[in-house]
Amino acid sequence: MNNRRILVVDDEPDILLVLKQRLMQAGFSVLVAATGPEALEVARKEVPDLIILDLMLPGIDGYQICGILKHDRRYMKIPIIILTARSQKKDYELGISVGADAYLTKPFDSEVLLAKVYELLGEKAPVPKED
Repeated sequence: MNNRRILVVDDEPDILLVLKQRLMQAGFSVLVAATGPEALEVARKEVPDLIILDLMLPGIDGYQICGILKHDRRYMKIPIIILTARSQKKDYELGISVGADAYLTKPFDSEVLLAKVYELLGEKAPVPKED
């Protein structure tokens, strides 16, 4: 069990729940936010080890949140994975240009997402136990 904290930001309750459960199964502590302003507030207050960020959010979109955090010395080192339904090249390029460390599209494979989480945290993914 590790003590790494991940902030998951998505305005879809079902996606928040699935991500939270999957990350908790992997041993992470999970913080959640459903709006842009809430995401910034939680990120600044809790300083998570990694953020999984949707783009289409009420209040402030994910691009803006990523840019705000990546341009602040206190938070710029937090890896940010954008997880979005937006799959066009221009969306990807904008995400990377505002500082995202990874850009994954929905629907997503939870194993691919977890592998990216471990990679960005500089950890090895646990080897599944054989029965």
